[in-house]
Order: sequence, then C-alpha cells, then structure tokens
Amino acid sequence: MHTIENNPDMAFLRLLKIMDELREKCPWDKVQTLESLRHLTIEETYELSDSILNHDLEGLKKELGDVLLHIVFYAKIASEQQLFDITNIINTLCEKLIFRHPHVFGETIAENEQIVKQNWEKLKLKENQNKSVLSGVPNSLPALIKAWRIQQKAHGVGFDWDHKNQVFEKIQEELTEFHQATTEENREEELGDLLFSLVNYARFINIEPETALEKANRKFMRRFQAMEQAILDDKKTLQNLSLNEMDQYWNQIKKEE
Repeated sequence: MHTIENNPDMAFLRLLKIMDELREKCPWDKVQTLESLRHLTIEETYELSDSILNHDLEGLKKELGDVLLHIVFYAKIASEQQLFDITNIINTLCEKLIFRHPHVFGETIAENEQIVKQNWEKLKLKENQNKSVLSGVPNSLPALIKAWRIQQKAHGVGFDWDHKNQVFEKIQEELTEFHQATTEENREEELGDLLFSLVNYARFINIEPETALEKANRKFMRRFQAMEQAILDDKKTLQNLSLNEMDQYWNQIKKEE
C-alpha cells in the first residue's frame, strides 16, 4: 500500500517508485515509447492551459500532476535505453538556470525584467554558438505563438522597432496593402504580414496574442450559445431567422452580460 508523503523529496521518490511499478506491471505503460507519448503530452499541455484560463485551481493541480507524470515517464523510458535519467534532467535544468541567471547567482546586475530577457537571449546564443538566433523556435509551434517567439528572439539581440507607434503605423501600412491585394496568393501573403504586425504590436504593449485571441473565442462561443438558447426559449429556430433577427438576439445577449 502506497502512503501519502508530505515531504516533497519523499513525495517525488514515491512518484518514481510508482512509475517503476507501472512500467513493470501495467500492460499499457509497458509498451509506451517516447513517440507514443508525444501526442498525449501535447493534449495534457492544452488541458493545463484550459485550467489556467478557466481559473480552475483544482483542475490546475491535477493537470500539473499529469504533466509531471509525463516528464517522469519520458525519463524512465530514456533510462531504460541508457540515454539519460531523471537525475540528469534535473541537474541539467539546474545548471542552465544558474548559467542564465547571473544576476541572481553571479555578479551581473539586471534592474528590470526587460534587461533579464535580453541577457537570457544573449546567454542562449552563447550556449549555442554558430546557430541562428531563431533556431530555438520549434517548427511545430502554432503560427500565432511562433510569431510571438520569433519577435521575442529578434528583440533579444536588438533587432526591433524603437517605439510602439512605429509598429502601429506598420499595421496600418499592412492593412492598406492587404486591402489593395488583387490575387488570392497576394492576399494570403499580405494577411500574414498584417497578422505578424498585430502580434508585434501586442508584444510592445505586453499582451499575449494567443491568450487574447482565446479569450475572444470563448466570449464569442459564450454569447453565441446564449443566443441559441434564447431563440429556443422563444420556440424559434436559428436556421429560420434572418441575419437582422439574429442580430437583435445577439445585441440583447451583450446587454445582459
């Protein structure tokens, strides 16, 4: 019988022992590989994100545990293949954190968050000499997040606009070019440029565009579903209403929020 541990060191050891048992005795756990876990890890990460956006602290605790399980699982598989183990992972992380925080563990002075971020990117470049500044941006990132990270990386080495007003002017320029585009290929390109500029402006005013867009998605879904319910309550169907009639329901839902 496994006992609950209140000491963090003992709790972590308990988790490692449970993982050992699962790997040895559970038919499902026994056959998992680094590759088979990948899509499940991505799913768990999105579930973690949902808990954060929903301010679901109990769910957040659960989802953090699921992510931790995956880390331990990967480490277990890697140790079986004599690649690395959980101790290597933790020690590598500790060394990286110490190296990238000289303002905490060394004599470097960083007076604000911005300087910390700039130093972080410079230290990462030092670690990965002869690699592109953008090499640390995963290819598989969703496009919106990828744009955000690309711009952060470029900013870290000083390739950036001086002021947010310049970025806003760039948005207006890109909007005009998008409006004037005449072919489908050109419109697609100009829309991409416009979205990239919007992400850049969001970065300048410290708004994460992925979070902002997801909140807009959720707001639209909430209002649309409330509109559907209001229409049903009036014994009508969405398909039989005109756009003007739907707009009346929509505006009423907005007023009631």
